[in-house]
Amino acid sequence: MSVRAPRLLAAAAALALLTVVPLAPAAPAAAAAVTGCPVDPATPKHQMRAMWIASVVNIDWPSAPGRSQAELQAEYDGWLTLARSLNYNAVIVQVRPHADAFWPSPYEPWSQYLTGVAGRDPGWDPLEYLVRRAHEENLEFHAWFNPYRASMPAPGGAGTDVAKLPENSPLHVHPEWAVPYPVNNAAGRLYLNPGIPEARHWVETAVMDAVTKYDIDGVHFDDYFYPYPAAGQDFGDDATFAQYGGGFAGKADWRRHNIDLLVQEMDARVHAAKPWVKFGVSPFGIWRNRAADPLGSDTNGTQSYDANFADTRKWVKEGWIDYIVPQVYWNIGFTVADYAKLVPWWADVVAGTGVQLYIGQADYKVAAAGQPAAWFDPRELSQHLTFNRDYPQVLGDVHFSAVQVRANRLDAETILAAEHHSRPAFPPSWGPAKPLLFPVITAARRTDAGNALRWRPTASGTGPFGAVVSYGVYRFDGVTAPAACDLADAAHLVATVRGTEWTDAAAEPGHHYTYVVTALDRLWHESPAGPPRWV
Repeated sequence: MSVRAPRLLAAAAALALLTVVPLAPAAPAAAAAVTGCPVDPATPKHQMRAMWIASVVNIDWPSAPGRSQAELQAEYDGWLTLARSLNYNAVIVQVRPHADAFWPSPYEPWSQYLTGVAGRDPGWDPLEYLVRRAHEENLEFHAWFNPYRASMPAPGGAGTDVAKLPENSPLHVHPEWAVPYPVNNAAGRLYLNPGIPEARHWVETAVMDAVTKYDIDGVHFDDYFYPYPAAGQDFGDDATFAQYGGGFAGKADWRRHNIDLLVQEMDARVHAAKPWVKFGVSPFGIWRNRAADPLGSDTNGTQSYDANFADTRKWVKEGWIDYIVPQVYWNIGFTVADYAKLVPWWADVVAGTGVQLYIGQADYKVAAAGQPAAWFDPRELSQHLTFNRDYPQVLGDVHFSAVQVRANRLDAETILAAEHHSRPAFPPSWGPAKPLLFPVITAARRTDAGNALRWRPTASGTGPFGAVVSYGVYRFDGVTAPAACDLADAAHLVATVRGTEWTDAAAEPGHHYTYVVTALDRLWHESPAGPPRWV
């Protein structure tokens, strides 16, 4: 049993009294969950396909501060359309870039990236819209929070000046929590001090406000814990270490302990409130180099263990996270940090733990000035995903970032989509499974718009485990009765939808097709297929 399983099973048991799911009868068509069938690695049925949508300094969305509600909603809808067109199934949206909020938080000010002025109410609830629209498009929504960063450099941000923060900023209320870093430097920012327990609890509570109020699918932290080191400067926490560092021989171990506590406590709080919400982290791609630790990777780059005091390997082994997305932002063959060495290392780390592994991809490096020649090869990104196929622990990828995906430089995204995302896919299933009844197609007819299907909603439990939220539609040429192995991969999967109707616009007039539909719960467990219908 994996390190994740006992807690998830306990959560399921606690919800069992609220969740009553009828047992699925024998399916008249093939069961979706089958084993021992040949599958095409180019068309996996379960694979994380996500892109980061960054809000800090208006990288992706909002594209600029001060846009109207209608403009911002239209922009976001455009990102969802892009994701769907490329057969992505999740978005990871930054909703707390630096101790601020994209929702009406009682703890932190409105983000300046909405209106242009930190603390100014935009007059609507962006996070409610972000989550609702993603789900309407049947995309998972992971809310991305930066834990300790509290400002960006001046002049666009407050820099290291607490007085320039909004009055309800946590550091304006608690200036004793503030650490400016680096000092006397144009890149100076403010950070909440991770060594102060009250500051750590504040971060957790600010995040939990979003978790409890919105129907998010995941809580996502990036790679910024303690800030990356600036030359010649140490993070200014000597006094904090003197106060709280008893029992630690050195400051480095104490700092790692502080981040361990954040991760462990955040995991516990998220799952105590909503056991079905995933908690994931996207760290710098190198934990430690082998030269520094025999357990490390065959690399020679910056180490998150020492730079950010993030013991990411420990978090996986302890089961404090549900998924990890190491930012393996280097090309295959790169001397300092070779993609072909790091992916196997991370696959070995997660093996047997139950923690899901997705790889962070550097789409921003494609054809970018100053990058190695490999990034001017249109197939570099696609080759990364091909390489991943040899490591079954790799369950998908996350791409940085949305504007880079849309740019499609060198047609790299088109190539990747054709070779790896030619069919839709469900996100990896997670957590305890409940039996699901299969859906029954009640209408199937040819229309001017294509073959229109409608099915009866699947009866399911009312709790979060076992509640049907979406459906998969499979199509076969001709009039046939699909066999079990026909649904083992996504070769015949043509759509994933919320709702109970769908029109196959790609169906050719005069051609006969067979359709079957399956039901999926919010953790992407799939029902048997319903009876086939022919058009």
